[in-house]
Amino acid sequence: MFTPTFRAVAAIAFSAAFASVTTQAQTPANFPSKQITIVVPASPGGAIDLAARLIGQKLTEAWGQSVVVDNKAGATGIIGTDIVAKSAPDGHTLALVASSHAINPSMVKKLPFDTVKSFEPVVLTHVVPLVLVVGNALPAKSVKELIAYGKANPGKLTFASSGSGGAPHFSGELFKTMAAIDMTHVPYKGSTLAHPDLLSGRTSMMFDTVAAIKTQIGAGNVRALAVTTSKRVGVLATLPTMAEAGLPGYETSTWGGILAPAGTPKTTVAKLNAEINKILAMPDVRKKLEDAGLEIGGGSAQQFTDFIVAEMAKWAKVAKDAGIQPE
Repeated sequence: MFTPTFRAVAAIAFSAAFASVTTQAQTPANFPSKQITIVVPASPGGAIDLAARLIGQKLTEAWGQSVVVDNKAGATGIIGTDIVAKSAPDGHTLALVASSHAINPSMVKKLPFDTVKSFEPVVLTHVVPLVLVVGNALPAKSVKELIAYGKANPGKLTFASSGSGGAPHFSGELFKTMAAIDMTHVPYKGSTLAHPDLLSGRTSMMFDTVAAIKTQIGAGNVRALAVTTSKRVGVLATLPTMAEAGLPGYETSTWGGILAPAGTPKTTVAKLNAEINKILAMPDVRKKLEDAGLEIGGGSAQQFTDFIVAEMAKWAKVAKDAGIQPE
């Protein structure tokens, strides 16, 4: 989503390496001084887990310090993210969060941390396009036909999701609002757990990640109608965007990015940002991420900060329009 400005980022990291700070152990020249842990607030096997393991491997190779990925799933990412929020702000404990990080304030009244103030955003690692799919039992062959079916059959459409409060859930709510149709949300405990009911026709449709659903699409078990990003997706190049398919202004995705605890020295954040940008530019890393249906992120720490704030505002509006109240 952001085009990494590698030369600028590298310059920041280079000058930071020679900056004078009060504690020598915190200078980029001495960081990392021990094992780095990347907390993934989700189960193994998903997009953020894949990105964390690729980045961790490359950081180990670059810096000679081991990087451990620690999966701490639960509460739409809140449990694992809270561990990092309360960790020592020295850059050795990081979180690789998903888009639910920006959605949670619209779903949960009292978070154990402040979504913005409790962290130092490091870098956006990737963006994951979503794809609108319908079960083969549904007659709709296009987005326009799906909307027409929904208007002609109020209350009959159901949309599955990987769980309440994630981007797939909120993508369905946004579609419901923009298309002005009545649909019922059916949450599951994970994307793949929703697939059997979608395939059997017990649910009508789903917004899912390209990585998770592309096998079912390829096998003809579900019908793909559109991708949710502003541009077409390479692995599904013939599929239109939602805007092209007849719903202009519709754009969603899920994403991942690295956070450090608030108070982590800016020089340490700059060194992490520069190195991860280098990693995201590596051909083997790009290929593995793109083959999994992910788009490469990158950019500055400030860009990622601004992105999170914009995402929070966007999803808060979706929640308000859908009548979702935080609990």
